[in-house]
Amino acid sequence: MSRIGDADHDFADDDVTSFAVRSPELGAAMAGFANAVYTKGRLPLRVRELARIVIANSNECVVCQNTRDSEGLAAGVDEDLYDHADEWRTWPGYSGAERIAAEFAHRFATDHVGLRDDDDFWDRAAEHFDADLLTDLAISCAMWLGMGRVLRTLDIGQSCKLTL
Repeated sequence: MSRIGDADHDFADDDVTSFAVRSPELGAAMAGFANAVYTKGRLPLRVRELARIVIANSNECVVCQNTRDSEGLAAGVDEDLYDHADEWRTWPGYSGAERIAAEFAHRFATDHVGLRDDDDFWDRAAEHFDADLLTDLAISCAMWLGMGRVLRTLDIGQSCKLTL
């Protein structure tokens, strides 16, 4: 049950899409940010989804873990991509670019200062991503980390399954 609900309004406050009505302007801005990440981002879908699920697992956000993109299968995003996300270092089904994105997402969520200072990582990342794609990855990770933690902390929609 949502941590921000009350006896008369729990039905709305526990829903992923309607809890933000308590803060209409910030909620609309949040929805715009999420929309931009999913519709304007330039990351390949497999790269995006692996980074996203790595953060979802770090956040322990069930909504995020259960979210799938409707275009996923056509882009080669199958359940194996999600099922092996915690094995991003070693699972043979990931490309080099996917591993870099997963490492970035993991470290963004768990050790952002160490990531910033790791010249070896940035050298390896430059082999797969230009500055524009790294920017998209960082901005996307910021949205997923923040929103996933909001949903998990406030216990909002933790049984939801979403298809984008």
